[in-house]
Amino acid sequence: MKNHERNEIMHFSRIISIAAAVFATCLGGSAHADWKPTKTIDVIVHTGPGGGNDVLARTIANMLEKEKLLPVRMQVVNKPGGNGAVAAAALAEKKGDTHTLGLITSVWIASPLISSEAKVTLHDLTPVTRLVLEPAVFVVRADSPYKTMHDFIEAARAKPGQLKQSGGSLTSRDSIMRQALQQRTGTKWAFVSFQGGGERIAALLGGHVDMMIIEPQEAGEHIRAGKMRVLAQIADHHLPAYPGVPTLKEAGYDVTVPPQIRAVMAPPGVPKEVIAYWEDLFGKLRATASWKKYILDNQLEEGFMNGMDLAKSIDEIEKELRVQYQQAGVKLAR
Repeated sequence: MKNHERNEIMHFSRIISIAAAVFATCLGGSAHADWKPTKTIDVIVHTGPGGGNDVLARTIANMLEKEKLLPVRMQVVNKPGGNGAVAAAALAEKKGDTHTLGLITSVWIASPLISSEAKVTLHDLTPVTRLVLEPAVFVVRADSPYKTMHDFIEAARAKPGQLKQSGGSLTSRDSIMRQALQQRTGTKWAFVSFQGGGERIAALLGGHVDMMIIEPQEAGEHIRAGKMRVLAQIADHHLPAYPGVPTLKEAGYDVTVPPQIRAVMAPPGVPKEVIAYWEDLFGKLRATASWKKYILDNQLEEGFMNGMDLAKSIDEIEKELRVQYQQAGVKLAR
């Protein structure tokens, strides 16, 4: 065999080897990209049945089934307790589980900062996607003498400590907002903590407290029924249902608090191709008419983010919460 013939054969062999390697790589990548769930998906939430996260999780499950976006069932697993700590621990225990997700709110970020009992932080889990931002509104009873935020603040200034606000825990958004507003305005009013949203609403409607901060979807029924009056919105933009109500900044109180997010997390150790599948799935859900209607009907704000951006957002919220808690004199656990 001549030298040039031998060289051509060797050259051809190298080409075949390279092509085979590329083909094998493509096959491997395709196998990863084609991951799909094969059994029921558990979605862990930190509220009991009927709580905000429970309702949203069940709504998402129904939408995915209606839109035929998910080839398997999705079921909600309630793990209440510890302001998200119990649910976070349950999700962390599912390390590497590709068929379990967690639906979180900002309370999953807040609790580990102030509670030594919360052993798991969001840094121990895998970010998937942020779904929405949840605005809030300041409300009073419809027959309250306070027509505007200015009316309430000035009444609190005239009667230090006498007005009352119903709310959740001392580390909840409504409590943080109270602390920030009091510091900005030099006023003071009491905070009455209740375990459930129904109790907080009952306290306001029963005249036992003067004001509360509430999510629009919780307040909507009472506002439409003429039982509550909205004084201001905690939102970046006017909510469609309250076009004539000022944002807090427009009302003259440029006070910011970390946003209330609703997002999806996975257990630690879940492969990237699985996270990519869920990112794509929730991206498709976001584009449906059902989801858009849900956002509008519940006065939520679009806040979709991929996992990488969600991780950055969590870091920012955590930093803001640390500052707010320190200013409020809340002892940090970590």
